[in-house]
Amino acid sequence: MSSSTTPAVVLAGRPQGRFSSSDLALAELPLAAPAAGQALVRNTWMSLDPSTRGRMDATEKQYTTNFEVGAPLDGWAIGVVEESQSDRLPVGATVRHRVGWRARGIVEESATTVIDLAVAPAQSWLSALGQTGFTAWAGLTEVGAMAAGDVVLVSGAGGGVGSMAGQFARLLGASTVVGTAGGPDKCAWLTSELGYDVAIDYRDGDIGDAVAAAAPDGVDLFFDNVGGDQLVSALHQMKIGGRISLCGMLSNFGDERAPSMAHLIELVLRRVTLRGFIVRDHEAARPEFERRVSAWLASGELVDRATVFEGLEQAPAALEGLLAGANFGKGLVHLSD
Repeated sequence: MSSSTTPAVVLAGRPQGRFSSSDLALAELPLAAPAAGQALVRNTWMSLDPSTRGRMDATEKQYTTNFEVGAPLDGWAIGVVEESQSDRLPVGATVRHRVGWRARGIVEESATTVIDLAVAPAQSWLSALGQTGFTAWAGLTEVGAMAAGDVVLVSGAGGGVGSMAGQFARLLGASTVVGTAGGPDKCAWLTSELGYDVAIDYRDGDIGDAVAAAAPDGVDLFFDNVGGDQLVSALHQMKIGGRISLCGMLSNFGDERAPSMAHLIELVLRRVTLRGFIVRDHEAARPEFERRVSAWLASGELVDRATVFEGLEQAPAALEGLLAGANFGKGLVHLSD
């Protein structure tokens, strides 16, 4: 690699249905010197996020931009400043930014945060203390108005956001925390290490019957990462006046048959509030989030597990595995020391 280029992952072609690692490719991209207000960062860790899949489609997104075929992906990453034209980003500082999916990148000071490794390791600033944890926090507290004593249901509970949402719910005083996940090993992890009261394997039997058995008196708050049949199962078990925080609909990117819209009548019958959210709308809550979560990490009350892949070349296959539900907790790619 020359100093004027960097290895990066680009979109080779738009996925046709289910994502495949062959939809991405490695390429060598030009790398300019930093201008005023910018810094050159060598990435050490990179986040794997389900939202990356949605940005590969051609349809317009209302909250972000789509990737272009032949152009690089981007996303959350941690890196070390190597060159700087910004007083806010000194050489040697460890920073969090959105120029991931490449070995090195030019970052803007306005979109980059210096992180404190004395508070938590770099990985946690992408996981529990990163946008992953903040999404779980905002969905529970800001959007879902969670209260002590609530019965909380979380779909995709074994993933990055879901594993945090269930633990946060427990630490905030939920009476019962129920999670759905794929496979007996992941379900066992939810109950043995994360403090879930009940874990449901959505691949094993009727999901609706399982949710009803796990929360026989109903669900106060459903934190949904999946949509599809899991959303339907929750609709039929919500309490009167219950709340649903709609974080994502991962089922849209698989081969799952879309359930009938007729199930939405349950929102009316049960007077349920269903609210979709984008985490960036809740930045005012970040200081409280970081204060509470860093304390839980320091005390050992919060488990921050990641499935780690080594090297940029592993990132496409790692994303394919994440979208198929293979990872435990947060998905990360380790790029350099």
